[in-house]
Amino acid sequence: MPNNVRKNFVSELNVLSKLAWPLLIAQITQTLMGVSDTIMAGRYSSIDMAAVAIGVGISLPMLVFIQGISLALTPIISRLDGAKKVDDVAKNVWQMMYLLLFFAGVALLCLFLLPTLIDAIDMPQDVSGKSLGYLTYVFLAAPGFAIYQCLRNYCEGLSLTRPTMMIMGAGLLVNIPANYILINGLYGMPELGGVGCGVATMIVIYVMAFVTFLYTLSAKKLKPYRLYDVFLIPKKNDIFSLLKMGLPIAFTLIFEVSLFAIVAVLLAPFGALTVASHQVALNVSSLIFMLPLSIGLALAIRIGFLIGEGRSAHAKLTYLAGLLLAILTVFVTATTILLFNEEIAGLYSNEAPLIAAASSLLILAALFQFSDAIQVVSANALRGYKDMTAMFIISFIAYWLIGFPVGTVLATTDLIVPKMEAAGFWVGFIVGLSVAAVMTVTRVKWIQKHKVFD
Repeated sequence: MPNNVRKNFVSELNVLSKLAWPLLIAQITQTLMGVSDTIMAGRYSSIDMAAVAIGVGISLPMLVFIQGISLALTPIISRLDGAKKVDDVAKNVWQMMYLLLFFAGVALLCLFLLPTLIDAIDMPQDVSGKSLGYLTYVFLAAPGFAIYQCLRNYCEGLSLTRPTMMIMGAGLLVNIPANYILINGLYGMPELGGVGCGVATMIVIYVMAFVTFLYTLSAKKLKPYRLYDVFLIPKKNDIFSLLKMGLPIAFTLIFEVSLFAIVAVLLAPFGALTVASHQVALNVSSLIFMLPLSIGLALAIRIGFLIGEGRSAHAKLTYLAGLLLAILTVFVTATTILLFNEEIAGLYSNEAPLIAAASSLLILAALFQFSDAIQVVSANALRGYKDMTAMFIISFIAYWLIGFPVGTVLATTDLIVPKMEAAGFWVGFIVGLSVAAVMTVTRVKWIQKHKVFD
């Protein structure tokens, strides 16, 4: 490798690292909010924990959809920033805001359907009532969530990732005491149990939206973009253009979320031990996934900026730097899991059968981390190149047409081998993620070779 290329490569590793670590802290903080809801509701009662778990499962697709649409904004803003098209930034932010608020309005209308949906689920009356209460407050938070996601991606598109970290951290600091007060009815507040988690979530979302608004209003670094100087009305063509980019991302995320949810349901007939071991392995792998995901999010920002600057050749080097950084990271995490899988499983339970079952799944989880890292980094590179539809198609083929059928056959039938139960689905995950990794890398290489960037 020539000296100048090596120097640029190392430089890109440094840039990606600086962009990625605040995003990593933010992603972990976001996860900890959900964990704190579950733990604190569980300490109040098992009924309330079940209600919160059901509420999270029902509300998650709505939140993921809005977040997925908003993610289209980051590469648009980063490309405009790289091209020094300062005046076009505010226009895209406002049109995305209108789009996200429209879907938030749809979520508010869905409040009228929630009682019917809850009644259709076979569960005890006390659980259903608390689930409905939790969901009501989370759905009421949809407009705040839309505003927060829009302004967050505006900042991240301009390579300002530290505000996200700090605001998410502040959100967690609000979430934990708000949960405790509202669940237990302290300081004159009503004792709401699990429903209090929903109220706390709503409060936190609106607080984060308001603080992010204040930051975007006052930050000196954002003054040149004049986001609030002129009121811009909704424009149909611009909104549809954003929707065209955002929908594939949103459905890609929903594909992934729904896959793991359906697997948990299909494992239920095998008993509590199987489901619990699956959840342990899934929890560990989800936390570790934050590392390559954060690198991928940083890569989307950086590639968009470089394309905007007209440095598409340099963007290729950045992609390779992102891949290397992600692979090195998961090499460490995968090795750690392989060496200490029993100890890690032991953090979740003292029961020997559960530790044994979970530790065996953790070995499979360690193996799929490499494919997972490659596919998430490559998928975000495609987002940086504004090639959204390809990832949508790839994820559907890899996860639902290949990985899920393979996992189902191995887990629930004796067609190939005796029923593998949870391990069968995890083999399916490995197959699906490996296919996704190959397909996304191939697509990135094709884009780099054939697409002309304006």
